[in-house]
Amino acid sequence: MTSGLVDRHISFLEALRAAGMSVSLAEDLDAVAALSAVGWDQRETVRTAYAATLLKKQSQRPTFDALFDLYFPRMVGDGVARGQDADPDADPGVQDNAQALSEFRDQVVDALAEGERQAMLDVAAEMLARFGAMPGRGPGLSSWSAYTALQRVSPQELVDRIAQALLGEGRLEDARVEARRRVGELTGLVEADARRRIAEEKGPEHVANVAIRPTIDRLDFMAARRTDLEEMRREIYPLARRLATRLTQEHHARRRGPLDFRRTVRASLSTGGVPLVTHHKPKRPHRTELVVLCDVSGSVANFAQFTLLLVYALRDQFEKVRAFTFIDHVHEVTHHFRPGADPVDVMADLAASTAHAALWGRTNYGRALTKFEEQYADALGPKSSLLILGDARSNYADLQLDVLKRLAGSARHAWWLNPEHRRHWDTGDSAATRYGDVVPMVECRNLTQLGEFVHDIL
Repeated sequence: MTSGLVDRHISFLEALRAAGMSVSLAEDLDAVAALSAVGWDQRETVRTAYAATLLKKQSQRPTFDALFDLYFPRMVGDGVARGQDADPDADPGVQDNAQALSEFRDQVVDALAEGERQAMLDVAAEMLARFGAMPGRGPGLSSWSAYTALQRVSPQELVDRIAQALLGEGRLEDARVEARRRVGELTGLVEADARRRIAEEKGPEHVANVAIRPTIDRLDFMAARRTDLEEMRREIYPLARRLATRLTQEHHARRRGPLDFRRTVRASLSTGGVPLVTHHKPKRPHRTELVVLCDVSGSVANFAQFTLLLVYALRDQFEKVRAFTFIDHVHEVTHHFRPGADPVDVMADLAASTAHAALWGRTNYGRALTKFEEQYADALGPKSSLLILGDARSNYADLQLDVLKRLAGSARHAWWLNPEHRRHWDTGDSAATRYGDVVPMVECRNLTQLGEFVHDIL
């Protein structure tokens, strides 16, 4: 590698680490060795070499690809081909008149109907070059906008034409579904090209910090989109299996109980009183009874559902699990966590039940805690642990701190998981610190933090 490539390589690896991927020094050296055996003029081969040596699971691939495209772009500016083909005497405004726009929309339809990757890449780059430039913007604002380019062309309105083209070629039965998928792919390509252009202006580090979504296990629950939620659900059970395996190994390592002094001394008589072999009392197994109280209002509901699903997947690690949901009133949902139930059905049933969790339509932690104490106080005892899930935002209502203190005092342990970033605690109607003075409050914004917390309490 030349010095310029070495610097770019190091910056790329630092960006991967910042996005949540653990890249060790050994993997760094493996990547360098692999890259020394491939040609740098074959960009996709370079991408594959990096992926093979650095990635540990498929869920990291979207973030990896986005960062690779930033640090090793396929072209600079408009690209060599466009620069050579452009007419120097052409009026730059002609690219955006009605006729030119109509012709370009036809080009978009042809490219999406064909479905060839290179054609779609070229159309995306040209769309941004024609319609995404925003010169003269203020300091700190980007001069390229994927949204503006897409709005000008309106590819979603071309779905019918793309579907008709696919049907005309006899390719697919459900042509509209495929047409929407290809439009979505084009949208992603235009957004990626906008990031490339902005990276040329401000550097790839700037774009990596503000525009690249972290890996799915480090993506904030409250920032997740619908497609992210589906991927998170797929990650829950592998996470549960890894946790269960790790817990089993650690329990085996700690399976010996306290020293049995009498047996050890008796056994040492055969070796002249030297205790060569120690004997231990059998360790009494202890499993926690877990009571989970979940705020299911608004975006916090996603966090609560993932936590409940992980607890459900690890239910064999607990002696008993009881789950309750609330907005301003409390409902028990333990019966949804029946043995052998399909996780998808469980989450569907849970979503349906939480739709009736609000009586007054506004989150009220004080009222929910009071109702829980009135109706379900018997759920807590000296063998149980209380886990509260929520953002501690109670719309300025009475917090009922004394009720929470009594509930926490009747349980063996109590924790509070908050899906908001710590810097947002105590802003607006947040009572995080006041509740945290009664029950230890832990920041839990993503799957990684959730897995670490569940491991620690077990």
